[in-house]
Amino acid sequence: MDKVLIITYYWPPGSGAGVQRWLKFAKYLPSFGIEPVILTVDTEYAAYPATDNSLEREISSELKIYKTRATDYFRIYNYDKKKIPSAGFAVNAGKGIKDKIMRFIRGNLFIPDPRKGWNKYAFRKACDIILNDSIKHIITTSPPHSTQLIGLKLKKKFPDIKWIADLRDPWTDIYYYDQFYPTFISKMIDRSFEIEVLKSADKIITVGKSLRDLFINKLPGIEKKTEVITNGFDEDDFRELKATNPETLTISYIGTLSDAYPIGGFLDALQSLLAKNIDFNLKFVGTVSPKQKELVLSGTAKSSVDFIPYVDHTIAINYMLGTTVLLLIIPDHQSNKSIITGKLFEYIASGKPVLCIGPTDGDAAEIIKDAGNGSTFKYNDSSGIRDFLSAIIDNPLIREEHNISSYSRKNLTSKLVTILKEI
Repeated sequence: MDKVLIITYYWPPGSGAGVQRWLKFAKYLPSFGIEPVILTVDTEYAAYPATDNSLEREISSELKIYKTRATDYFRIYNYDKKKIPSAGFAVNAGKGIKDKIMRFIRGNLFIPDPRKGWNKYAFRKACDIILNDSIKHIITTSPPHSTQLIGLKLKKKFPDIKWIADLRDPWTDIYYYDQFYPTFISKMIDRSFEIEVLKSADKIITVGKSLRDLFINKLPGIEKKTEVITNGFDEDDFRELKATNPETLTISYIGTLSDAYPIGGFLDALQSLLAKNIDFNLKFVGTVSPKQKELVLSGTAKSSVDFIPYVDHTIAINYMLGTTVLLLIIPDHQSNKSIITGKLFEYIASGKPVLCIGPTDGDAAEIIKDAGNGSTFKYNDSSGIRDFLSAIIDNPLIREEHNISSYSRKNLTSKLVTILKEI
C-alpha cells in the first residue's frame, strides 16, 4: 500500500474544520489503497484555540501517528494554555495597549505565525519518516501557514518527493491580517514565503473556487497545478442521529462570532418579527465576543437567547438537527467571497434551512444554492432576511431534492486520491 505523509499542526484533541478535514481524509484513504501517516505536534506543546476530546474516538488504532515537541510562543502572551486566543488574536482582539503590543509582536516577530515554533522539530522527524517509511508523497495543510514552510524545506532536501500544499485559508489576505500591524518589511517577508510555497509545491489544494483564484492571481502559471477540494460532511456522523422540529421558531448559530461578523441586518429582521408578535428562540453555540453578545441582547430583548459555550462535535451536530433554521454569517472583508466555513457542509447535511448572511455572489452562496436548502442575503437586507424567516414559519422543511453527495467525505477523499496518483 502506498503511503502519504500528512503534516498537520491541528489534530485531535484540537478541534475545528482543519482538524476534521484531515481526520476524515485519514479515515477514508485506506479504502482507496493509500496508507496515511500523520505527523503532528504533541498535545503538551500545542496551542489549540479549542479542544474536542470526542474526536479522538474517530482515530483508527491502525493509523500511524508521530508527534513531536514544539516551542510554544503563545506562552509569551498568556501562560494559561486554555486562554490561547483563536485565529492569532483575531477573535479576541482587545483595544488595550497590551493587546496591541502583543499583536504587533505577533505580526512582525513571528512570521508567518507563532506556531512556527513547531517547524524545526517537525522537519527533523519528517526526514526520519521519509527515509524509514519510504514516503514518496507529503501533504502540508494550513493554517497555520508556517506548516507550509516545513513542506518547502522538505522539498529542497528531497527534490524527488511529491509535495501537495493544502491551503484552507488566505495567507497574507486573511481578513484579520492587518490586526497584527505588520510593517512593510514584514509584509514583504510573509509574501515572499507565500509565493515560494506556491511556486515550489507540486500541487496546490484550496477549499473553494475564489480562494483558488486568489492564489492563481498571485503567481500566474500555477493554474494547472491548483485544485479545489472543499470541506464536507461525514455521513457516519449523522447516521444514528435524528432531526427534530421545535415548536417555536429556533435560529441556531454554531461556531465563533467575532466582531468581524456583521449582525445588524439580521437583528433588524428579528425586530420586524417581534413587531408582528412572532416569537423565536436564538441559540449561539460556541465563542461569541462580548460586543456581539451585547448587540444581540439589546436587539432581542423580548426573545429567548441562549449563549452555549463550545461543545464537542457530536453535540454540535445535535444542535444543528434540533433547530428550525441554521444561521451562517460570513465576515465582512474584501476577500469574503472566498470564505467557506467548514460547518457549512454539516449545515447542508442536516437538511435544515440555511440562512446565510454575506456576499450573494460568494462561494458559500453558490454552494447553498446548489444544495437547495437555503438562501444568502446581503448584510443589510433585513427585509429579505425577515421574509425568509417568515416563510420558514409556515414551511419549516424547504429543502429541494438536490444531490449533495459530492460533499461527502468519502467522495472528497476519492478526489484527493486522484490528485495523488496524477503526480
